[in-house]
Amino acid sequence: MLDESIPSVQFWLMNVLRSTFRLPLLHFRPLALIGLILVTVELAQAEEAVPFPKLPEGAGEISPKAAKTFTATESGLKYRILRAGSGAKPTPQQKVEVNYHGWLFNGRVFDSSYLRGMPITFGLNQVIKGWTEGMQLVGKGGMIELEIPGYLGYGLQGQPGSGIPPNATLHFLVELIDIME
Repeated sequence: MLDESIPSVQFWLMNVLRSTFRLPLLHFRPLALIGLILVTVELAQAEEAVPFPKLPEGAGEISPKAAKTFTATESGLKYRILRAGSGAKPTPQQKVEVNYHGWLFNGRVFDSSYLRGMPITFGLNQVIKGWTEGMQLVGKGGMIELEIPGYLGYGLQGQPGSGIPPNATLHFLVELIDIME
């Protein structure tokens, strides 16, 4: 996968630089190479084994077959299935019932249905883009860990009332309890 994406990323980066600054392509090869290196480092980091999150009280178990690394989607969402689930996967038009635990990079929990002692139901098309995309990857009864970059979360405005700063990367542990029509 990496070998196929490198030429297209390098080509794209060089063309963006060339069209932005209207200078010959030759001047931007070093910059394109730096960009390529940064993309490669980011992809390599996504493949590193990461410790499992501390489960909140009331959460189900992580499967012994759970992924130890995150997978990155085209949008930049990172996820790993901690328990596959045996049921259907939701679509963006459906409502889901979930238990979740959300924290920031520094470990501070900003929201948790587990701490409230009650799951929540919502339409997948009514939440941040990272949730809409991520919840379609896990089956009913499953558990997923999401790492949502700021642009798929609350963006530049953040969520001041909940203490989520602008452009914050959000981390979630989510159990998909049920899918409704």
